[in-house]
Amino acid sequence: MNILISAGEVSGDLHAAAIARELKKIDSDIQIFGMGGEELRKAGGEVLFDIKEHSVMGFIEVIKRLPKLFKLKADFGKLMDERKPDCFITIDYPGFNMKLAKMAHAKNIPVVCFIPPGAWAWHRSRAKAVAKFATKVACIFPFEYDVYKEAGADTEFVGHPLVDIVHPSMGAEQACEFAGKRQGHPLVLIMPGSRLMEIEKMLDTLLAGAKILQEKHPEIDLAMPRATTIPKELLLNKIKKYGLDIRITEGNNYDLFSVADLALATSGTVTLEAAILGLGSVIVYRTSWLNAFIARLVLNIPFIGLPNIVAGRQVLPELLQENFTAEKVAAATEELLELERNKVMKNDLAFVRQKLGDSGAVRRVAELVLRVAKSKNNRGL
Repeated sequence: MNILISAGEVSGDLHAAAIARELKKIDSDIQIFGMGGEELRKAGGEVLFDIKEHSVMGFIEVIKRLPKLFKLKADFGKLMDERKPDCFITIDYPGFNMKLAKMAHAKNIPVVCFIPPGAWAWHRSRAKAVAKFATKVACIFPFEYDVYKEAGADTEFVGHPLVDIVHPSMGAEQACEFAGKRQGHPLVLIMPGSRLMEIEKMLDTLLAGAKILQEKHPEIDLAMPRATTIPKELLLNKIKKYGLDIRITEGNNYDLFSVADLALATSGTVTLEAAILGLGSVIVYRTSWLNAFIARLVLNIPFIGLPNIVAGRQVLPELLQENFTAEKVAAATEELLELERNKVMKNDLAFVRQKLGDSGAVRRVAELVLRVAKSKNNRGL
């Protein structure tokens, strides 16, 4: 059985790898190939298109990369014709993946849309468009399920896969040593993102905020988990510029999260991963004024941070655009580290974790994919 998969970002690569492992457990002969990164490769997937070369964010940046994206789409089309997959799994990365899904549908390849476009956040009409070419829509949020069901999609609520994925592998003492956390000292993580564009727009302000924080509170330890898509030398040069003592860690992020006290994090899946382990974040984001203007026109929700969206209220601070300053980063961090405020935050994060559903989501997605693939074969498509 041949399964084509497309994950265009680091978080999607993590989900792709988890699904690949589950599929291989069910049937070790399954061939899984497509777009992903190092995690999918480790899980036994054949990475034909690497996310390091194709990850892109923002409306304007997508326009700049259109020639490369057109070529990538054409390459996917050739791959579909040559290897004739029994099922195509799209994972997030909606702008590009939905074009691929439409193409796959035209070629009679069943499509499982996992982590579908956020129609609950951006125009609900997108759910109707997805319903026309997705064989199955696997939703990870209850409110997402309602939107796609109403749009006429064949929808299943599978729960959030991070509940299965996010677990530390080290004991507390070993994790503290790995993180460089001294006993009795708070540990704050700096997580600027997994894309070079995010590093360019976020890291300097985060480091400037950390500088203010550490000057006032020298007892605070700092660590920075490095995404595999970001060169270490780039991070070291930035850190040196601000004269900060920051440990750069490689891998084992969940062990890091399990012993940290707070994170300064670019908005993204990582804030939800942290929340599952009870780690709160000061959520930050900055993009070009034009991207921000367009986003404000089309967004239907009051928050951009996933923990806040899941909770349905603001449980973590968000510093966006002009409000994202070094001074505000330092002030928000100080507030969340205060004992009473920290207790409230921890209770809020436990509520977020509860809203994500029961464990077993990855297994449910793998079983759904196999049902769809076998249905295709039975129909002789």
